[in-house]
Amino acid sequence: MERTLIILKPDSIQRGLIGAIISRFENKGLQIVGLKFAVISKQTAQEHYGIHKGKPFYDNLVRFMASSPVVLIVLQANNAVDVARKMMGATSGFKAEPGTIRGDFGLSSSYNLIHGSDSPENAQAEIARFFSDGELFDYPAALGSWIYDQTSGKPQ
Repeated sequence: MERTLIILKPDSIQRGLIGAIISRFENKGLQIVGLKFAVISKQTAQEHYGIHKGKPFYDNLVRFMASSPVVLIVLQANNAVDVARKMMGATSGFKAEPGTIRGDFGLSSSYNLIHGSDSPENAQAEIARFFSDGELFDYPAALGSWIYDQTSGKPQ
């Protein structure tokens, strides 16, 4: 099973969208294995978005991410990164397809509600940035046998 990091950004929190967004992931069948409510420090935001340093939006993004609490989520599923990213939709809400999180809830290109890891490798690094091993849980999902075909011995 693959894991991915999801961050419900300050605009999601301020707009009261926590439950609506989390329920989409749960309804799809992704398993929550880590969850916390936190304020990201400016230093952590700089580190997390370091790939964008020097771009015109970087300073505003860092300031925005440290401006209000966020919800940090670790999801687990087969192909968790790709599934979550498809569910999130295009980065700019006004370009995102209806049915996606950003397409249904967003209009802005900078207030885009949610962050999701863009690769399994980045997911590992991002998860380690926000969660310690003791904050992540492996447990059998009660509905797992109804989400995946397991007749081959592994979830498909």
